[in-house]
Amino acid sequence: MASMWSGKEERIRYVKGDLFTCPGTDSLAHCISEDCHMSAGIAAIFKKKFGGVQELLNQRKATGEVAVLKREDRYVYYLITKNKYFHKPTYDNLRGSLEAMKIHCLKNGVTCISMPKIGCGLDRLDWSKVSLMLEEVFEDTNVKITVYTL
Repeated sequence: MASMWSGKEERIRYVKGDLFTCPGTDSLAHCISEDCHMSAGIAAIFKKKFGGVQELLNQRKATGEVAVLKREDRYVYYLITKNKYFHKPTYDNLRGSLEAMKIHCLKNGVTCISMPKIGCGLDRLDWSKVSLMLEEVFEDTNVKITVYTL
């Protein structure tokens, strides 16, 4: 599996391959809507793999926040970037949910997160902007992010 680090302190690493082959100790992150619909794209795979839809809904998180499931030795982050599944996210909402995820990481000792190119599949955000945002949000932490692309 070829990988490459980018950024100032190698904050973001890119790996070609299946996200779900990442180390079992890495936390995972992806974007969902506030209604926790998760019917398409990678969200549907997260729903099938980790379940917990009612658990997520019970957290009553709003757009711009993060819902979290604990599964074995890791956390699964559900970045809430839009209100309804058929909406498109904004960069501001994505940043808010990334900031919320960062706070959770720092409180819980999370140092490795694996994710797809969040917000850039069905949600159509621009990866060059999103990757810069990831760098900015996590620059003052020791969190390393691995981005998987197929």
